[in-house]
Amino acid sequence: MNLNVEIKGSGYPILCLHGHPGSSQTMSVFTNVLCQRYQTITPDLRGYGQTKAKKQFQMTEHISDLKKVLEQHQIKECLILGWSLGGILGLELTMSMPETIRGVILVASAARPVSNHPSTSFSELICTGIAGIVNYIRPGWQWNINVFGKRSLFQHLIYQQTSEAYQYLGKQGVKAFFQTSMAAHRALNNALRKRYNRLEDLATIKVPCLVLAGQYDRHITAQASAETAQHLEQSNYICYPNTAHLFPWEIPNLVNQDIQRWLKFLECNESVTPSNF
Repeated sequence: MNLNVEIKGSGYPILCLHGHPGSSQTMSVFTNVLCQRYQTITPDLRGYGQTKAKKQFQMTEHISDLKKVLEQHQIKECLILGWSLGGILGLELTMSMPETIRGVILVASAARPVSNHPSTSFSELICTGIAGIVNYIRPGWQWNINVFGKRSLFQHLIYQQTSEAYQYLGKQGVKAFFQTSMAAHRALNNALRKRYNRLEDLATIKVPCLVLAGQYDRHITAQASAETAQHLEQSNYICYPNTAHLFPWEIPNLVNQDIQRWLKFLECNESVTPSNF
């Protein structure tokens, strides 16, 4: 399958992989910054965004799709930045292409994803619908956040409930949700039923890794991300206090600063050097 791909900037390539539900547009919080120094390659995964899925598929097919993207764009080596599901796919791609992937950034992700999301009430569903519609029409409206957002399922995605985070949600998140196909939902649910766990295989990853987590992430817990970092040979782990699964939209400046600092570290250690650009 040919994926829709957004490319920004020039320089050393970084393959940016979105989560579920998501799209290349939801990764702009990273790519708008990274493209000033690097080339960001951001596909809509199969069944997401502008990449349509006409039939059912398995999660493993994402990996073959991504390998094709790297081949089409003649990428001999690159870094990976993966958010949530994108991080899991990033780990899988790194394990299958160790000669190509030179470093991995995991955002709210884990090799053994664990959730502690509470059961959903009917009132939360109603508030989520209202908050989502109003926020789509008027992104970041504080009245809507206070009245409906804080009583909706968004409270488990965005801990700080800031206007900035809701603007990302309204401008990018809602659209990505409605663009996500039923085939993509089924593929992920089928994989989750099999209790995905690749912790023991992480020993094969020898490249530097940066693992970022939100303290109150309900979808993939900070403990699960920390566990992944512990199983990686070369890893740096950062847990952001008072944030949840969408913490890059809660504290975008801080997250991007930490990513830039880590990339500088790679350059200084010649994992990624200007001569590779």
